[in-house]
Amino acid sequence: MTIMRFGGRSSGFKIRLIIGVIIVLFSFFKYYANRDTNPYTGKSQSIAMTVDQEIAIGLRSVPKMIEDYGGLYPSQQAQEQVDRIGQKLVKNSIASQSPYQFDFHLLRDPESINAFALPGGQIFITYGLYSRLQNEDQLAGVLGHEIGHVVARHSAERIAKQDLTQGLISGVVMGGGEGTGQMAEMIGNVINMKYERGDELESDELGVKFMLDAGFQPEEMIGVMEILKEAAGPNRIPEMQSTHPDPENRVEKIIEAIAKYRK
Repeated sequence: MTIMRFGGRSSGFKIRLIIGVIIVLFSFFKYYANRDTNPYTGKSQSIAMTVDQEIAIGLRSVPKMIEDYGGLYPSQQAQEQVDRIGQKLVKNSIASQSPYQFDFHLLRDPESINAFALPGGQIFITYGLYSRLQNEDQLAGVLGHEIGHVVARHSAERIAKQDLTQGLISGVVMGGGEGTGQMAEMIGNVINMKYERGDELESDELGVKFMLDAGFQPEEMIGVMEILKEAAGPNRIPEMQSTHPDPENRVEKIIEAIAKYRK
């Protein structure tokens, strides 16, 4: 007896495709439903978390960050300098109007050339970078850049973009198979890196403005870029494969920002 089967495989594919499309559409809806204008930058953003959630995430992460970088640098004088410069930048800029409570941490790690900001106002600089800075204006440039990340809510925005990317990948995998999903993930990673490079340039511009507002010399940020370029060495990752723009491209944008904001 011959059993005739009509459309079994085809109908299964159609069902998966429909589900995949629904997942993609829902991901887009969720992302754009949380669209709002940042009152401090004027930029339209998609952010799913509240300010209180940002602050809580940052505070919870502080002990782990300190542990990962070998503890805090054991010099009260150096820490006080970081605090003084950081708070001067905050006090004299739009950061003072934000709901964030800024805290500055000088990490012990002498090798890492790094500074970063957690959501909600927790800002870190390694001794490896701090020790290479030549003056307080360069320190202000580093801290101003990180304050810019917080005020611009880049971490919260990045989390929303990653959620969107994961939703899109899930939808593509459901509708087109795992191989298609891997391709979608690669494309998503490239797009997210491009957004992150944009965040860095925006923070550079905000850092310039904060420095000018607080009476620092923003030209010294160019010296910071030279330090970063030297630390990366001749084999640094090409810009298209990195979350950070090339230091030389950042210098060009910094010069433009100085001309824009200097009165």
